[in-house]
Amino acid sequence: MSVSEIRIREANERDREAIQTLLLEAYGQYEAVFPAGGWDAYKASILASVDGEGPKARIIVEFEGEIVGSSLLFLSSEVAYGLPELEIHSPIIRLIAVSPKVRGRGIATELIKESARRALELGAATLHLHTSDMMASAVKLYEYLGFERAFDKDIQKGETLVKSYRLNLKETAILSS
Repeated sequence: MSVSEIRIREANERDREAIQTLLLEAYGQYEAVFPAGGWDAYKASILASVDGEGPKARIIVEFEGEIVGSSLLFLSSEVAYGLPELEIHSPIIRLIAVSPKVRGRGIATELIKESARRALELGAATLHLHTSDMMASAVKLYEYLGFERAFDKDIQKGETLVKSYRLNLKETAILSS
């Protein structure tokens, strides 16, 4: 699969079920690492995100007519997490999901590039995301793409430290590739 074989577009209502299926496939690998009852709450929040209010963009990637990637783009920490005290007033990517069938083929990178492009169009200087150590392969990708830790924007959720990463959009090379 090459970048020319994929289609990136805004999701619509007809995509709802396919996005929910994709999210559960993509995030299901983490079910075993959650404490008792933790996965059920996480799964419910993931599914609710499909219909939730607030995203500026619901981006999907199609390959051969199938939705194989998705992500959400929010305008602030208040809208993304209900946490105005984080004081993130620039776009935040949430729930980057790639079908296990097509991982390693650049889909996540394309979702991030599209999010960065849209953030720049909105006049933003930075793009943020949050993740945890259980998503080690995703962290490697974020760092490879130029995201840097933003320790002051971390979130503590129970026992889990949700780490913040920030991409300086004016200096990033991912938009020129």
